Amino acid sequence: MSLNDLAIARSIPLRPLSEVARIMGLGQDDLEPYGNTKAKVKLDLLKQPSTRKPAKYVVVTAITPTPLGEGKTVHTVGISQALNRIGKRTCCVIRQPSMGPVFGIKGGAAGGGYSQVVPPEELNLHLTGDFHAVTAAHNLCAAFLDAHLFHGNELGIDKDQITWRRVLDMNDRALREIEVAHGPKNGTPRRTGFDITSASEIMAILGLSKDIHDLRKRLGAMVVGYTQAGAPVTAEQLKVAGAMTAILKDALKPTLMQTLEGTPALVHTGPFANIAHGNSSIVADYVAMRSLDFVVTEAGFGADMGAEKFFNIKCRASGLKPDAALLVATVRALKMHSGRFTITAGKPLPEGLKQEDLDALAAGIGNLQKQIENVRLHGVPVVVAVNRFPGDTDAEIEFVKNAAVEAGALEAHVSTLFSDGGKGGEALAHALVKAADQPNTFRFLYADEASLKQKIETLATKVYGADGVDYEPEADKQLALFEERGYGRFPICMAKTQYSLSHDPALKGRPTGFRFKVRDARVSVGAGFVYPLAGEIMTMPGLGKVPGGAMMDIDQDGNVIGML
Repeated sequence: MSLNDLAIARSIPLRPLSEVARIMGLGQDDLEPYGNTKAKVKLDLLKQPSTRKPAKYVVVTAITPTPLGEGKTVHTVGISQALNRIGKRTCCVIRQPSMGPVFGIKGGAAGGGYSQVVPPEELNLHLTGDFHAVTAAHNLCAAFLDAHLFHGNELGIDKDQITWRRVLDMNDRALREIEVAHGPKNGTPRRTGFDITSASEIMAILGLSKDIHDLRKRLGAMVVGYTQAGAPVTAEQLKVAGAMTAILKDALKPTLMQTLEGTPALVHTGPFANIAHGNSSIVADYVAMRSLDFVVTEAGFGADMGAEKFFNIKCRASGLKPDAALLVATVRALKMHSGRFTITAGKPLPEGLKQEDLDALAAGIGNLQKQIENVRLHGVPVVVAVNRFPGDTDAEIEFVKNAAVEAGALEAHVSTLFSDGGKGGEALAHALVKAADQPNTFRFLYADEASLKQKIETLATKVYGADGVDYEPEADKQLALFEERGYGRFPICMAKTQYSLSHDPALKGRPTGFRFKVRDARVSVGAGFVYPLAGEIMTMPGLGKVPGGAMMDIDQDGNVIGML
């Protein structure tokens, strides 16, 4: 988000939120207003039978991104506007951004240009307080755990096997490793640390829970540590699950906002896409699916990350079947994936495209091809959006579009959703309507009954392109233990880099001839997935020398300025 984005957002008057709600079939009694620009949606409506056919379900994903992202949120917002422009009543469903990146390097996550959820400063800062509720619930569990140790430790928790840390919705590297309970009468001294709130298991649970009772059950199942004998200790045993549910009862309700063109937008939950599933909530999708023609949701990072987890974790939990995917590509990201490319014999280069440009795009085209394949592995038809940036040539755009179709995309179109709003994506909208009208052949990539190692190896070989998997001893030990404890039916939530199809961020394009390395494995019992660790995953980011927040302030009228 730039200064220009904020100016654009403030230059266009908002529709009354009651009008936006009516598009979704929601009345005033279905809403809990938080001022004039946002409202919680009551979940009582999910208990009422719906007479409409469920909406078509579209997921927005991408090629392997650069650190600044390739415009997935812009396209999630923009394509919902474009679908409305062609007569399809549509809602977009997005995650709430963490304030850590907002004040760090990446900035806000409201979209940009003329494809934004508005007001962007409210979306990016606090919104309706859901992140704070997750932070409070998580830290309440930590407080109960330390109080239990202080008051005699009846459960026999081994302090060296405590897995539950604390969380904060901020980038703060100084809190990654800390010691608690210093001084007399302050409890049992031990080493622990903080993660960012987006990495909390509770955030993942909030996104996967179907209702308040499912939330309560999942919270109780969370494992916070182990006894000396290796038995898991749960939040239920600490007697804290009920209180956590009470804190989160309003956070379970999605927040209704709108786009610059008055399209409904549901904003809910914000789990990381490498340590968690990287998708917005199931309940938000349930609300949106009831009364619209299309629901557009976003999966974090590339198709090997958020989209794979959307298919195999979120859809497995929700029972919903996606009808189509929109995959976003940019020339700049493809050029980042530098490498060599073999030209098909007899096919000349597009006019105006020089050989050095082709060489710069070559490895990226391999990445595009593999990410299209990764979506199609799940039986979902793909439409590719080439997100146009200033400086992209017509020849480069045509080259990428043609490569996408040759790789199996149904259609590929240039997108100007950032600069033109919904009008800049009408061709994409028509293509998605055609894609979603195909017979639904969605499928999971692996069965529940497969072993954890079989699931990991399926992902590594089929999605990442590895020759096989190498497990370090700790990973072998943990996976065997999880099978023994009955967690073998859980899906896999791979914790790996978002900057490569592989486990190694240095391997760009479409890497081949490598073995995928798993160094450790952990389990989120409440969320219901096992997350193998492939490489180092940062769960508490740090601020740079000049954080994005250094540019933020308020103007003489009290408006937020300088938000990236």
